[in-house]
Amino acid sequence: MNDRIRAKEVRLIDQDGNNHGIVSTNRALQMAYDADLDLVLINPNQEPPVAKILDYGKYKYELEKRAKEAKKKQHTVDIKEIKIRYKIDTHDYQVRIKSIEKFISQGNKVKIVVMLRGREMQHSNLAFELANKFVQDMENMPVVIEKKPQLEGRNVTLYVAPQNS
Repeated sequence: MNDRIRAKEVRLIDQDGNNHGIVSTNRALQMAYDADLDLVLINPNQEPPVAKILDYGKYKYELEKRAKEAKKKQHTVDIKEIKIRYKIDTHDYQVRIKSIEKFISQGNKVKIVVMLRGREMQHSNLAFELANKFVQDMENMPVVIEKKPQLEGRNVTLYVAPQNS
């Protein structure tokens, strides 16, 4: 941080919030010194820059506190992955549908991977059928299909996101 104010004049606001108008930088520094506080540039891009007399340590603490609060409230979107084989049992399939529902309700994206091993590659059409069955069964959920089922290497993948993202 720059500890010197290079402008000749500043628009000064004192510790009580009173506007002193445009004042020379030296006078503003003297007023801050007399009040045993710091002169801090609030808006350096304005002409003349806006400076305020305040306790810099307290100001910095308040800024950090506000940033921490904002970070708490934001939700990061994760990509949850569900791996299955094309020979999945009906109960296991229902469990996967429920977990997709849960992930979507939490606001996360879901990557559905139908894995194919060895000679199963010959039956990739069955993997596509299963992926399309997922798409059909998720029609009543608030989801958007981001990427339609497609073959990526030895897997058929499908990306699903919540509708509001």
